[in-house]
Formats: sequence, structure tokens, C-alpha cells
Amino acid sequence: MSGNHKHTTVPEHMASSHRRYAGWTIARIRQDAAAIGPATSALCDLILDERSHPEQGFRACLGILRLAASYGRERLDAAAARAIDIGARTYGSVKSILANNLDRRPAPQRSADDTPILHANIRGPRYYN
Repeated sequence: MSGNHKHTTVPEHMASSHRRYAGWTIARIRQDAAAIGPATSALCDLILDERSHPEQGFRACLGILRLAASYGRERLDAAAARAIDIGARTYGSVKSILANNLDRRPAPQRSADDTPILHANIRGPRYYN
């Protein structure tokens, strides 16, 4: 309906690239990620929760979930754990971890100097959103 001053969506008018994601929901993405493993579930939760609109994380999460077909569930879950550990939140990062077999190597040990600095004058990432 037009004239109600709200956005309306007619599926036939959507671009094909957008129509492809119309059937996906946050619950479905979370369920599919949990079926792969706990780290994959946690990574997708982080991606969806860090966005002001969770739908902005759909493409990244769906890409990550598709990697299970190429690399297997165990490797994907190990790569997701590594991505969480290094603060990576993108499909490209997870794919790179898998392509370079970093999921099969132990994570480097962090030194005491690598701890984040917590100080009142540091704004943090939320300041810029």
C-alpha cells in the first residue's frame, strides 16, 4: 500500500541479488551456524549483533556458512574460533584462514603487551558508529 508513509516491499520488484536473501531470517542463520559448531555459531552471533541492523550481516554469515561445503564443518568451526580470537568478523577473513590452513595450526600465544589498553580517553569502536 502506498500513502502510509512506510516502506513497502514487493518481491517481484526486488533486485535478483536481494530476492536471493528474502527467505533467510536471523533465526535460520543462527540455527544453521549452530548446526556447524559452537565457534561458527558464536561468530555469526557476533556479526549479526554488532550491526545496527542485523540484516546487514546476512551476506557475511551466509558466505561463512557456505564454506562448510568446501572445507567441512570441523575446519570451518576451527577457522571461526581463530577468527574470533583475532577479532576478524568477515567472510574474507574466515576464507583466508581456511585457504592458508591457519585453522590447522595452533594460535600464536599473546604476550602481556598485546592486551588492549583500557583508558577513559580511548573512544573505542562504538564511538564511530
